[in-house]
Parts: sequence; C-alpha cells; structure tokens
Amino acid sequence: MTTVTIFGVAGLPEITPGADLGALILDAAGKQGQPLVDGDVVVVTSKVVSKAEGRTLELGEVEPSQFAREWSRRWGKDPAVTEVVLREATRVVRQLGPVLITETRHGLVCANSGVDQSSSGAPGRVVLLPDDPDASARTIRAAFCAAGIDAAVIVSDTFGRAWREGQIDVAIGIAGMQPIHSYIGQHDPHGHQFQVQALCTADEIAGAAELVKGNLSRVPVAVVRGLRWERDDTATIAPVLRDQVRDLFR
Repeated sequence: MTTVTIFGVAGLPEITPGADLGALILDAAGKQGQPLVDGDVVVVTSKVVSKAEGRTLELGEVEPSQFAREWSRRWGKDPAVTEVVLREATRVVRQLGPVLITETRHGLVCANSGVDQSSSGAPGRVVLLPDDPDASARTIRAAFCAAGIDAAVIVSDTFGRAWREGQIDVAIGIAGMQPIHSYIGQHDPHGHQFQVQALCTADEIAGAAELVKGNLSRVPVAVVRGLRWERDDTATIAPVLRDQVRDLFR
C-alpha cells in the first residue's frame, strides 16, 4: 500500500425517515463518476443515518424535568435539550459548568449524549444517535453487497478527546472490517517486541474521511480507497470501547 485516496460522495438529497442510504450512496457515487468498488471503506456521518431511521425529536414535544429546568436556567441552556440529553444517557460521567459528559446506552462517552441541533432539518428539532450504529452499518453494507460490491462501512460521529483540544470524527458503528489492527507480539526492525501497540484503524479512517466531508459541505459520506483492511463480517465497535475499570477518566 503506497497510496490511499479519499473522496466525498456529493449529491445526496435531504435524508428523510425510511430513506435507503445504501442505494442513495451507490447512485450518487455512480453519478459523480466514482462508483464504489471492492475494497472501499464507506464512511457515513451518523446524522444522516439517524435521519433515515427516524431518530429525530421535536423539542416542543419534550417536557423537561425539574432538574433539567433548574440546571438549564443556571447555565443558560434550553431545558428541553437538557432533558433529551439526560434521557439518552445511562449516566452523567462529568458535569463541569455548562458541559455534560455522559455515557450512552451504546457505551459511548461523549458530550451531551451525542444529541445534536445542527443540520437537524428544521428549527426546534434535535438529532439523536442511531439506536444501533453497528446494525445501521450492516444494513448499508448489505445494500452494497446486494449490488455486488464488497465494501466496508463505518458510521462516524464528532467527538472531543480527553487529552487534546478540538474535535475529530470517530467510528461509532462498523460493518465488514476489524476496527483495530494489533501489533502486539510482533517485532520492529530493531527486535523490539510490541506489548501494547494496537491502532484503531476505524477511528483513523473516520478522522481522515472528515477532511472531505466537513460540517457545512452537505457531503455526509466519504469513500476511502486503496487501504488494506481485515475483513470480518462479525465485527462490531465493541472492542474500541474501553471498559470502565481501565478508563482513567471515569
């Protein structure tokens, strides 16, 4: 492997509930003259997955709890949004000023349970994370396989990082490929045996894909081509999620 190519898939329509994302991606990639091929990794922003699966909520229909009202009043937040964040969380990991770091039922630790108001499709609407991002990725991959294309799929979302400023896209769901490439037990050219080196290929791909997507481009899908990856039709994102007993920040 000497060259990896990354390109965005443009021309997708506004995604509505019930949309067949796999078919839409295949069609849009073909129309722009870059049809999907075997070995591609297709990175899909979680927001369009959520929209297709009906994972949106109108804030006007949300009745905030007393805690949500009091906390929001203190920090100048929308109590309806706060209520949704709390409903989507299994627990609050950290609360510092107006920032809520929560753990979702998926096992993801992130700001505001991944609840997002941007590009939601309408004022007063929020987008929630997909119910099962791995299953979402498998559904999209199945559409590619039905068209005769063996492409892996990553569902990505934007997360902060414990040690660094700024956000990056990470993988929250995966289908068709192993998310981690381990060097443990192998030796470098000088004879050193790796003890802990295991790269999260899925996160690296998701972060690279964001370079051609962006938040304002209306390009929610990117294709990474030329990268060798380990095929695994049973893969999930679970190995990426660090257990709480080994997590220094929880």
